[in-house]
Amino acid sequence: MSSAEIRQEIVVGVDPRGDWHPAVAWGADEARLRGLRLRLVLSVPPRHDTQHVDDAPHHWRLEQDSRRTLEAATSWAHARWSETEITGSLLDGFPGRQLALLSLRVRLVVLGSRHLHRVEEILSSGSVVIPVTAQARCPVAVVGDTEGPGQDRPRLVVGVDGSEPSKAALALAFEEADLRGCALHAIAVWQPPVFSLRTGDTLFHNQRRLLYETVAGWEKKYPDVQLHHEVQIGSPVEALAEAGDHTLGIVVGRRGEGGYTGMSVGSVVHGLLHRAHCPVITVPAL
Repeated sequence: MSSAEIRQEIVVGVDPRGDWHPAVAWGADEARLRGLRLRLVLSVPPRHDTQHVDDAPHHWRLEQDSRRTLEAATSWAHARWSETEITGSLLDGFPGRQLALLSLRVRLVVLGSRHLHRVEEILSSGSVVIPVTAQARCPVAVVGDTEGPGQDRPRLVVGVDGSEPSKAALALAFEEADLRGCALHAIAVWQPPVFSLRTGDTLFHNQRRLLYETVAGWEKKYPDVQLHHEVQIGSPVEALAEAGDHTLGIVVGRRGEGGYTGMSVGSVVHGLLHRAHCPVITVPAL
């Protein structure tokens, strides 16, 4: 079976502790746009290994509650887009690990975000967003609890820095903008160095030239996508998050590989996951 045949599915991780509606809605809409299957997944962590407490009753109740949540989410998604093929899967294991494994065979993983504190998200045994974003072999969309942009002319934002993950993010951003019929705003952010032998003007113009050269080929491939591009000065996290307000989402490349705890996620991605209010789509290198 080819890679193209395998990756005909979008997976949404259903969070039984929070509001799953935004992530499921976003995943269902994406599946409909792309003509793909939608699979809703809820993973039940394993029982605690202890000699002093019988965890079986608690684990059984957790399974039953999870099954009911998954059934409700699946029915709700069917009601939203009845023509889309939608299934639900109840899995055994830690959610982060299960979703990372599924990313090997699917087109996109969609997660909800409860905007946990950074330390809590990284160290919690039930953490999902950071580990999956760090490990996934496909793009990961993290969807907040806010509604879509109230704009007459919606747009997507993509961060560009010339790296391989950034190039992969640009490819997906153009594809998404074309599918949605929206504009695309490509942003490169320049942070002035503390010390350099070259002038600031030279470094800034080099950054601008890199941005123009990077997007040039994609403009020809997607002529219907209205593209805006600019170089901003300052913090990449703040610049991209501010540009992403009231948009359909921010697309960025992922830095780092491996590390189940997710500590290898780049600082820009990490910052956006805690700062941005719109969906953040993180893309691994091609």
